[in-house]
Amino acid sequence: MFPAAAGYDRAITVFSPDGRLYQVEYAIETVRRGTLAVGIRSGEGVVLAVEEKSRKLQNTAMSQKIFQVDDHLGVVAAGYIPDARVQVDQARVMAQSNRLVYDEIASVETVARRIADLAQQFTQYAGVRPFGVSLIIGGVDKTGPEIFLTDPSGTYMAYDAVAIGAGSEQVTEYLEHNYEEDLSLDDACVKAVESIYLISEDKSGSQHIKMAVIDTKTRKLRRLSQQEIEKYTGKAKNRQPEAGEGKSS
Repeated sequence: MFPAAAGYDRAITVFSPDGRLYQVEYAIETVRRGTLAVGIRSGEGVVLAVEEKSRKLQNTAMSQKIFQVDDHLGVVAAGYIPDARVQVDQARVMAQSNRLVYDEIASVETVARRIADLAQQFTQYAGVRPFGVSLIIGGVDKTGPEIFLTDPSGTYMAYDAVAIGAGSEQVTEYLEHNYEEDLSLDDACVKAVESIYLISEDKSGSQHIKMAVIDTKTRKLRRLSQQEIEKYTGKAKNRQPEAGEGKSS
């Protein structure tokens, strides 16, 4: 998969002759092997959805990949989830500090930039390794609904819709063809389910899907119940999407 690193992957602080940091690339590959996470922005809010493959006796009521940072801000992750918990804890401290110091909520971009700065620091010091996780950070602040993506290199970018994890290339292609700026929050939820069904082995159930929404009216993150998710999976079952197809009617 990767070309011969010739020893340049033994330390995070050493660039290869062709200007690559192999340890960072390995961390990004860890993200690609994680289960799918999707974020979709609509005019009415933000949808965050993940696929969580549970074991037989596991309590599925607890989500491992959806995190609440503040009332108005949530995160979904793909990759090495324990690393995500560390980054989310840092985001929570930053969000609460912003409330205490400035008496206002932290903007989504400010939190995304802080997490990206933290990730970047772990690409330049010996004795550490990069975070093996990417985060989709979504929320509603004074500018409206926002979605940002961070990755192990320390990059952060804004998106209307984005997917990370296994099969994200297919889902990204699907979203590029089917995303519309005037989506309602309900339609965005259906698109998120369709995105997961596109690459999931289970294309009919709902137990493997977890979702959260942040709407523009309340600016509060709300985790969807299994009954609500089933409503959206029912709509998605009527139309199994395919990557590369044109816009749906």
